[in-house]
Order: sequence, then structure tokens, then C-alpha cells
Amino acid sequence: MTDTTTPCRGAAPVGRLADLPPHEAAAVVALREWTGTPPAEVARGVYYLGQILEALQHFGRRPLMRHHVGCQCLGADEACLAQLIGSAAEGAREDAMMIACLLVRADAAPIVADIAQMAALHLQRDGGAPHGRDTPDPSCPARPVLH
Repeated sequence: MTDTTTPCRGAAPVGRLADLPPHEAAAVVALREWTGTPPAEVARGVYYLGQILEALQHFGRRPLMRHHVGCQCLGADEACLAQLIGSAAEGAREDAMMIACLLVRADAAPIVADIAQMAALHLQRDGGAPHGRDTPDPSCPARPVLH
């Protein structure tokens, strides 16, 4: 029997949001804020991030764990998404595919890697500044949001 009071490994803190490049931090903030309902008018980077998050929801190996919007911790699943965006931004397709395979079924990895490249390009162009709060969340990482 598993202990439901401890967060799953996907929520384990592995770093700080502030240590990420702006376009990777923006991807993590978008994951935290994502509700599954895209707004009518969004920036292209946010649009493509929404496409990635939908693919993760439909083809994911398991539900992703995410921290609260204001939390400055970086969870393991969030770090994986940031690495996906970072690899795609650098044009490292093989690395992006490998990271995508950690998140989704192998047959969906090429699609996720392609969308990640589009998201990364637009996030870099737009500056990708995260817009989460700077105050730490005292409940994190004990109660990450499951999605």
C-alpha cells in the first residue's frame, strides 16, 4: 500500500524556477497555470505550449505533477518539460525526442518534439518571461497539483 501523504517522485523538488532560462521558466509557469481551456487570443508560444500540454494529457505515460503557481521550487516533471523546451530551442532534436519519450508514448514523441520546437522558438522571440508570483508557497512541495 502506498503512502498518499507524500508527493510522487514527479513532484520532488530538483531545483528552483529562478535558475531556468526565461523560455524554460515560461514553459513551467504555463504548465502550472494550464487549465485545459485555451483563451481565444494567446501568444504563439503559449498556443504551442497548450498543444504540448494537451499531448501530455492524452499520450502521457502518467499524469504530470506540478507545483502551485507561486512556488519557486522546480519539480521533477516540470524540470523534464523545461529540458524538452530547452533542447528544442537549441535545435537538438534527438535530445528533445529522448526527453519527450520520458513524458509520452514513443509514437507521440516526434509530434511533441516538433511542437516543442515551435513553442521554444516563439518563447525565445517573446522573451519568455514567467509571470508567476515571487512569494514562496508554504504548502509546496507537500501538496503539488496533480494534473
